[in-house]
Amino acid sequence: MRIALAHKFIRLTGGADVFFRESERVLRENNHETLMIATGEEADLIGVPNGLLLEAPAYDAPGALAKLRSLPAAIYDREKKKIVKAALQAFQPDVLHVFAMNVHLSPSIVFAAKELGIPVVGTFNDYKHICPNYKLFHHNHICYDCKGKKFYSAVRNRCCKGSFALSVASMVEAYVHASMNVYDHFDHFTFSSDFLASVTTDFWPHRSISWSKLRNPFDSRKYTAADRYDPYGLYFGRLIDEKGVDRLVAAAALVSDFSIKVIGDGPDLAGLKAQAASLGLTNVQFLGPKWGAELDEILQHARFVVVPSIWHENFPYVINQSFAFGRPVIGARRGGITELVDHGTRGLIFDPDNVEELAHAMNSLACDENLARRMGKAAKNWSDDLFRDEIAYSDIIKAYEVAIRAHNSNRR
Repeated sequence: MRIALAHKFIRLTGGADVFFRESERVLRENNHETLMIATGEEADLIGVPNGLLLEAPAYDAPGALAKLRSLPAAIYDREKKKIVKAALQAFQPDVLHVFAMNVHLSPSIVFAAKELGIPVVGTFNDYKHICPNYKLFHHNHICYDCKGKKFYSAVRNRCCKGSFALSVASMVEAYVHASMNVYDHFDHFTFSSDFLASVTTDFWPHRSISWSKLRNPFDSRKYTAADRYDPYGLYFGRLIDEKGVDRLVAAAALVSDFSIKVIGDGPDLAGLKAQAASLGLTNVQFLGPKWGAELDEILQHARFVVVPSIWHENFPYVINQSFAFGRPVIGARRGGITELVDHGTRGLIFDPDNVEELAHAMNSLACDENLARRMGKAAKNWSDDLFRDEIAYSDIIKAYEVAIRAHNSNRR
């Protein structure tokens, strides 16, 4: 097959970018021809055999005037549509596989593919298709206010980075895309979690969608689980409100004789340090951002990993990494987390609104290394069985085959 894959970013900045790049790798290693379409710079194309780089929009530039000027292209970029359409005509793909497209690429690329008679598969890892701010979350609480196309709620709540201008722009974008029936132009969707699929169908009661599960391509067997479960818990990821790290710091005060290491950076770092200081905590260490071997060294010897999210995480990549190293996960009862963390087997589940419950879960593994070891081994075995390249490849190809059949059926 010849497959074009499109995503907002070519650079690896988060889990969705990894999903995009790893999907392409798995396809290429199975002898398919690929074309990657994304925004970025030439330096980001290292290791990419066939890529089309597009210019990122000025939408993120400071100032309301700059955002206003770039809004039409962010909603429907006619120039990118022409460029992508020409590239697709030259490449002649069997399928266009779209990951995140909004703002940086816009849905115009989907219309380009459909005008050329190319089937389209959509892989969504957030809630942008039903929620203007991507998250179903704002100001520290879950939000379904935009259900039923009530996108004006985004402005009322100022839910897009707390900005009135951004919230208005995101509302307009959502209404325009709804009026264009953007998502009716996809032949098939894939979701990493049953939760995301369920919420999507709940928000789209009058839209019959074809979907299948496609978990992040990740070969767990490449990682070795150490038989060391050192006396510290670990959080690694962005330090931002929806990640719930403040709950972890509060719980650490109730497990004061056990070390908690926090790896990552973000807008909440200063506030979290201040919180730890105000509680007089000496057992919480903020280690800053770490990557590669430096992160692996800390991760592979942790007693457990905590995923304390207070928003509906779809499919946290950190759980994949933790399980691959044989680390049990203490995860919040949110989104797709409970589909990965089987309570009592591969880790523990807690209510993220209950700090005492989190502290109890942490204490259970802090005080019982053998329990952590048993859960860690169960997590590793489960991960090795489920997360391997050949399974991801099979699921991707099945999604493409369904999309092609649906596309051909609709053309009759």
